[in-house]
Amino acid sequence: MVFTSHIFIFYFLPIVLLAYYALPRGRNLLLLIVSYAFYAWWDPRFVLLMFFATFVNYLCGRVIAGAGENRRRATAALVVAAVASLGLLGFFKYCMFVEGNLNRLLPLFGADALPMLQITLPVGISFYIFQSLSYPIDVYRGISPPVRSLWDFACFVALFPQLIAGPIVRYNTVAAQLVERSHTLDKFSSGVALFILGFAKKLMLANSVAHIADAAFAAEAPGAIDAWVGVTAYAFQIYFDFSGYSDMAIGLGRMIGFEFPRNFDSPYLSESITDFWRRWHISLSTFLRDYLYIPLGGNRKGQRRTYVNLTVTMLLGGLWHGANWTFIFWGAFHGAVLAFERMLGKKSLYAWAPKPIRIALTFVLVLISWVFFRSETLTDAMTYLGAMFGANGVSGGGSILLSAELYQPGRLIEMGLCALLAFGPLQAFDWVKRLSWPRSILLVGLFCLSIVTMFTQAFNPFLYFQF
Repeated sequence: MVFTSHIFIFYFLPIVLLAYYALPRGRNLLLLIVSYAFYAWWDPRFVLLMFFATFVNYLCGRVIAGAGENRRRATAALVVAAVASLGLLGFFKYCMFVEGNLNRLLPLFGADALPMLQITLPVGISFYIFQSLSYPIDVYRGISPPVRSLWDFACFVALFPQLIAGPIVRYNTVAAQLVERSHTLDKFSSGVALFILGFAKKLMLANSVAHIADAAFAAEAPGAIDAWVGVTAYAFQIYFDFSGYSDMAIGLGRMIGFEFPRNFDSPYLSESITDFWRRWHISLSTFLRDYLYIPLGGNRKGQRRTYVNLTVTMLLGGLWHGANWTFIFWGAFHGAVLAFERMLGKKSLYAWAPKPIRIALTFVLVLISWVFFRSETLTDAMTYLGAMFGANGVSGGGSILLSAELYQPGRLIEMGLCALLAFGPLQAFDWVKRLSWPRSILLVGLFCLSIVTMFTQAFNPFLYFQF
């Protein structure tokens, strides 16, 4: 089930909200039940996998909390939680990747290839594994109290608004809200408004420019202009797709009393790659910083170690996104640039330039990195990068079909609207803070237009569902 489906909009969500506000007690249990039903819509088998990860981390958290001064026992419980959680993630997400690479190497040593396991990737596993593992880590660090109820903790892990694609909500962020949270008309209204804006972003912007990106990346010999237009379209697609989901998730959370952290802050207005990672997928970047970069030593063990820690963190961040060398290279690219900017005092090489130039040059670096993120293989990525820098000439093969897809007036208007919103300073998260009657009327019209758009489009899941 996806947020941009008639089943969710007209059936699931209204029923859940009516049941939630009709209950005077037991709301967390209700949310747990409906969240498991929401997840089971894809494949009921993987509900058991999610509950196993939940139970292991809950139990380890309780052991850590009860260990008192016995740090060895607490450490052992934390290791069990990490091994069990990351082991699940490693098996389901990376086993086939490892097997495939081994099978490429074994013939070089005269060995036969191994039989390949066919493993289905459970949707959203990267997100709920990180969330559930944050609990025993936070209890071990003493920054969160242990949760008493298994069902409250299971509700936190499975909470349907952000279960599939984030934002990654750490336990210490919502620990108090699981016990008691406020329900006000203002919070509910802002949640509805934010959901509508995210809904429109996905259906009317991301899905529209996706056609441009798909056409450019599928072309045999795109020209330089075509290639740059295609990767720019993909940059808009992934931004409005993922930020749209995050807006909907945060909005749904507010409807049921939860406040989730902001996940995007005008990332394409960044003036450096360091700045970009303060603004893009904030919940992931802060998770990697607090649970990986800082434990590795952060910047406390000398400059060289700092550069290594940055690179390793981003490499693993790339691998987290998918079991493919393209994601590893994407992470390596960002890690290398972050390390270089750290050498310059957290400044870019072009920090001397006027602000618009800094923003433009950073956007170009981000576009180059998106090529790896979008491509199926490294060969495809290098071929496309070659096209961007003139390998096929300015206009390529002059494909009439490609030009018709990329440069028809409707597509150019969509790209212009995306650029206007992506590079604008005001974001949906801020826009809903002050709702007025004119804004409310605008939201109703936007929602109706989005509903019409939803019924005219083929099924198009969110990009981050694959991660």
